[in-house]
Amino acid sequence: MTEEGQGKALTILAVDTGGTFTDVLYLDSGRLKTLKIPSTPADPAEAVLAGSRALVTDGASYLLLHGSTVATNALLERKGARVILVTNEGFQDIIEIGRQNRPQLYALVGHRLPPLVARGDRIGIRGRLGPTGEELEPVDQAELDALSQQTTGAEALAVVLLHSYANPEHERQVAKALAGSGVPVSVSAELLPEYREYERTSTTVVNAYIAPLMSRYLNRIDAESGADRVRIMGSNGGAFPVTRAIREPVHTVLSGPAGGVVGALTWAKRAGFDKVISFDMGGTSTDVSLCPGDLLHTRELEIAGQPVAIPVIDIHTVGAGGGSLARLDPGGALRVGPQSAGADPGPICYGRGGTGMTVTDAHVWLGRLPCDAFLGGESTLDRAAIEPHLDAIATELGISLEDAAEGILAVTVAAMERALRVISVERGFDPSEFTLVAFGGAGALHAAELTQKLQAARAVIPPDPGLLSAYGMLAAAVTREASRTVLISTADEDQGSRVQATLDALTAQARSALLTEGVPDEAVEMSTWVDARYEGQSFELRVASDDWQTTFHQAHEERYGYSRPETPLEAVTLRAVASAPGPPLEVELLEASEGPPDATSATVYVGGRFVEAAQVDRPLLRAGHEVKGPAIITEYSATTWVPEGWTARVDELGNLILTA
Repeated sequence: MTEEGQGKALTILAVDTGGTFTDVLYLDSGRLKTLKIPSTPADPAEAVLAGSRALVTDGASYLLLHGSTVATNALLERKGARVILVTNEGFQDIIEIGRQNRPQLYALVGHRLPPLVARGDRIGIRGRLGPTGEELEPVDQAELDALSQQTTGAEALAVVLLHSYANPEHERQVAKALAGSGVPVSVSAELLPEYREYERTSTTVVNAYIAPLMSRYLNRIDAESGADRVRIMGSNGGAFPVTRAIREPVHTVLSGPAGGVVGALTWAKRAGFDKVISFDMGGTSTDVSLCPGDLLHTRELEIAGQPVAIPVIDIHTVGAGGGSLARLDPGGALRVGPQSAGADPGPICYGRGGTGMTVTDAHVWLGRLPCDAFLGGESTLDRAAIEPHLDAIATELGISLEDAAEGILAVTVAAMERALRVISVERGFDPSEFTLVAFGGAGALHAAELTQKLQAARAVIPPDPGLLSAYGMLAAAVTREASRTVLISTADEDQGSRVQATLDALTAQARSALLTEGVPDEAVEMSTWVDARYEGQSFELRVASDDWQTTFHQAHEERYGYSRPETPLEAVTLRAVASAPGPPLEVELLEASEGPPDATSATVYVGGRFVEAAQVDRPLLRAGHEVKGPAIITEYSATTWVPEGWTARVDELGNLILTA
């Protein structure tokens, strides 16, 4: 189905596909239903469709919001399409030459992953534009006519010509010549009309590389889900129509993690905390992001060695999740991840034939993850199956089973702490001013310890933390962005009018794109931005367009410790962002508590000894309740560990606020 003309959906289904579980939220008449089902790595669409069949009433009109790791996994596993690249003669190797960055700084002979396009699949054609878009040499029509034969066997095509950001005409001619190829054609002037040839080439090639896979995947979901409309979570934190996601799948490479950051910031602001560090620990990885009052974006993303110059939420990822596998390296040191047990077979305790010791198994063995409370008691974990596999590690280390399990958790926490410090301390932010928002299936098990190590102010565990990425998709705005590289110097007499004229054109383009998606005009909010630098610099800072020159000097002073008001500035790339808020999401306030919460007793191994801990069912907690550690708080989508000396307080929104 197309996005346009379908009318307003009565209900919303949000689905986040992860490495181990697929999380589903169903919003119907203001009420939320939740579901976690195992992901289906062999056919990711199957879990999405199973979630819709389980929760959506037959014949119901609904909007499907979806975040996926399919594009990311295709890049990481190198399972994309055969791409043929058409570029300028003499520039076929730009994707291989890249920049002068050395991946291994101290290696005598560095190595990089091979490019996504083989040398024999790069075609150079005559024709050249200048940096301002002037034609220096026309495209040869005979070469255009021959392209259909030269590109035989391609599963996807990428077209990247010099300076197409200033004048897209040559790329349009090439795209027209390839129109009958029957495979997806990615054109850089449409995808990323910005300068920096290498990044634009890499981004366009990545888009082509994943296009056939994503097209099959998303077309199936669109056709078989029964949804009136399908929107995909974008890497920038906004949703967009499935038709655009099929055409420009590169915008989905951080789709799932972006939803989590949006959800974390939404719940934190409701609780009165603006400065947030989001901590999303799922089954295969941990994603962290710093939000000093708002989402931070970057255009310096690299996935599997491939630069992707699209706007994305600034997220740092490490291979440490609940399903991460523990092992001993050749030197006898304990390692955890990045290899994962995934959804199939999953951790040993799931009883699906897993044999590799995982972080989840360590929690189960130590008693922090009760066997009878998994998925709200719907499933039971097998602790006994863990013993022989844990014993193999413990024997090699010469320690007890419990100490080996604690060692696995310690190694995992160290990796996550490093990630949190990269995005906070190493960027000059004081963690004591921030609130750690922990979510994902395993995040709440480590929230208190990481808060203490980071010396953050507190930790917040939102309601249904294991489903927060799906919730973020519900809360996310619908967005469209338009950009154009202009390279305008403030030394030019007409620079003000040229900048404003371009911003006006980009604003109209972004607004029109959002209106065609069924968003009412009165709901559209516009913002405009300038990527600027001092003349002679190599990189830019993004600042709001209002009084952008003054703002740039201030931003440069904050970032680099100095400014040069006497030096001319250069407006490099101009941007316009159109957005419309997501659906209104009502929050049902909890009743005030009357007396202490009901609790049972559990035995947990912590710090080299067994201790008695309180076990509390989170749905029974009310506003004002306080749970003092050591304690385990169980719920459907996650389990929270409250160490000794810590207290979990319940606010009226249902958040758990952990303080030492």
